[in-house]
Amino acid sequence: MGEVFSERRERLRERCSGAGVDAALVSAPANVRWLTGVAGAEALLLERDRALICVSHAAREREEGLEELVLAPGQDPAVAAAHVATAELLGVEEHDLTVARHRAVSGAARCRLRDLHHSVEQLRVVKDEQELGCLRIAAEIADQALGELLESILVGRSERHLAMELERRMVDHGADGPAFPVRVGAGDHSGRARHLPGDRRVEEGDFLTVSLGACYRGYRSCATRTFVVGLAPQEWQVELHGVVFAAQRAARETLAVGASLDDCARAAGRVLEARGYPPELDEGVGHGVGLDVDEEPRPGALEPWPGEFGKLENRVPVTVGLGVALPGRGGVRIEDTLVVRPSEDGGPELLTITTKELLAL
Repeated sequence: MGEVFSERRERLRERCSGAGVDAALVSAPANVRWLTGVAGAEALLLERDRALICVSHAAREREEGLEELVLAPGQDPAVAAAHVATAELLGVEEHDLTVARHRAVSGAARCRLRDLHHSVEQLRVVKDEQELGCLRIAAEIADQALGELLESILVGRSERHLAMELERRMVDHGADGPAFPVRVGAGDHSGRARHLPGDRRVEEGDFLTVSLGACYRGYRSCATRTFVVGLAPQEWQVELHGVVFAAQRAARETLAVGASLDDCARAAGRVLEARGYPPELDEGVGHGVGLDVDEEPRPGALEPWPGEFGKLENRVPVTVGLGVALPGRGGVRIEDTLVVRPSEDGGPELLTITTKELLAL
């Protein structure tokens, strides 16, 4: 297993060398974990001949090739790493550092600094099979927790109560925890992308939207489903669900090696417009997922994303989701986690398999 992380660090060394950077100071938590496999490491100083991790407590066991710097209480890991750097030009993750921390790192380093420009995030985009295995398990855990909840009594329970139960069920099934705070929206709260669960109680005939994901060994899944509670769905609910279902399916079917997330947004937008719904997709319909719940690749809204990083590659996991909410009535949102695969391998691999049909619970 240690060879995996050693190979990742070597890839970063090669990228730094190509950019004329002597060493890298990695401070973003997910990037540190990806390069070391050490969940508790707080920073990584990667030089040509050593890899130094900053930790609060010395580990009993650690990978061969990693040195440790045990931090004093309250000591900033990035500043501590910069203080012992021996490079002439040190790459830092400016996007992770506040202005104050950047100044402190600059003051501690006995060398010049240069921005790494999301180098590690770009290396993380294409996942290996072990990473994809963790994502599959994370998706399975979330699917299982949601399936169990849907078999229980929902009427009369609050959004907040349902969200807390889903988080507990995911942990019971082996998750590290939720991939993000579970969101539940009932009635006129349903279909909203960023609704925070509150005291609104589920009533007969409500749309119920659930957004959840599990975190397994650091890797995170995302899924959103919308159901009708208690009664057979009304005509407007069937119609709205059908529109969102068709738009999300069009976006999923657009996923392909060489395509982009903006292609997915355009495909979904065409379906919504044809059905008479404005395509409110300014933020796109998806993003990359892995150690972070929202990571590269990211969409460029509905404008073409310049550069090679806008094109999807084999083994890139992404989310694809969208919703439509009608003021005062509620709405529908559907989201999946998929892995981009070439057509000869069957096309996109769906990880979140809970049905997207409009169920009456």
